[in-house]
Amino acid sequence: MDLNNIKDAFDRVTKKQKVSSSKSQEVVEQMSQEIEQALSGIQSATNSTFPQPDHNLILTELKAKLKEIAPLGQLEGTQKELNLALSKYIKLLEKHFNPDISRSYRNVDFDLHTINQIIASHFYREGMFDIGDCFVNEAHEESVVDRKTHFLEMYQILESMKSRDLGPALKWATTNHEKLRQNGSDIELKLHRLQFMEILQHGRRDEALKYARAYFSPFANQHLPEIQKLMACLLWAGKLESSPYSELLSPTHWAKLAHELAQQFCNLLGESYQSPLSVTIAAGVQGLPTLLKLMNVMNGKKNEWQSMKQLPVPIDIDQEFQFHSIFVCPVSRDQASEENPPMLMSCGHVLCKQSITKLSKNNSTRPFKCPYCPTEVEVGQCRRLYF
Repeated sequence: MDLNNIKDAFDRVTKKQKVSSSKSQEVVEQMSQEIEQALSGIQSATNSTFPQPDHNLILTELKAKLKEIAPLGQLEGTQKELNLALSKYIKLLEKHFNPDISRSYRNVDFDLHTINQIIASHFYREGMFDIGDCFVNEAHEESVVDRKTHFLEMYQILESMKSRDLGPALKWATTNHEKLRQNGSDIELKLHRLQFMEILQHGRRDEALKYARAYFSPFANQHLPEIQKLMACLLWAGKLESSPYSELLSPTHWAKLAHELAQQFCNLLGESYQSPLSVTIAAGVQGLPTLLKLMNVMNGKKNEWQSMKQLPVPIDIDQEFQFHSIFVCPVSRDQASEENPPMLMSCGHVLCKQSITKLSKNNSTRPFKCPYCPTEVEVGQCRRLYF
């Protein structure tokens, strides 16, 4: 898709809008000046001891001057040019982007309860707790409130970190020490490192040394070089900015650690770090053009489209949206199951067991050609894969 034409059209619209706005402001200022002069003339005449002129004469002069300014006439030209540029831009958008995406919709049975839970969890995950509560109350999905409690704790920790308060984060890490260790996470040490540097940055060397003795020893076996580096920072107390270790004071450490804490927090909850709703919508946006093209091809076959159990063409989406917890055979398009598990062939390609059985004509010793490469494969050489 050539986006340059769209950008050029958008630039023309913004340029016309600025000209129109500037002209409108100019006309308004002209009218405002004439009205202010007329009001000033009326006020001066009222306060004067001389015979007062007819106010109607001042108003008549004002009317004539406003007519001479002709605000509607001045604005008409620039507004007409703006409307023309805007209408062309809309037509260009409609040409490149299909405004009616409802045609790609298929009647699929959804579990409304699950959908509501996903939406409510998304609000809580994004920190929109008031909106989440409102949705839960209207959808009657009170069971999701437990997730709110967890995510509320996470956001409270992150908000405290923004204020350079590591107390809640350290408390959480200490409580989940064993789980974090099993996950191979060293976030607890990183939190203690930030706290140590925060103390030392304020020149409190003795307090920093006491803190190190209290909290660094459990990590000495696996992180001794890093701890030794932190101990060397004690020699630069009060002047860390000019020390060889000034990089440890960078604010990026706080931002990265906050990000890592949110990931670990979601991990311990058994939740993905990214919102499933956001991922689903992003993947859907990528797959939408293919679905719309497919609908154009199948125009007039709406019933067939609605009753179709699987799509006749693959939907290409980025690698980040390709998850393999469930395997679908590329030959039969059937989802793998215990009775029909995925099998790794000697060439490296994967098919479901039933597809391999059909290709080998139910003969375990008869070689057959892989449908994706020239290699000949035997059933006995295939191995089951576990996802």
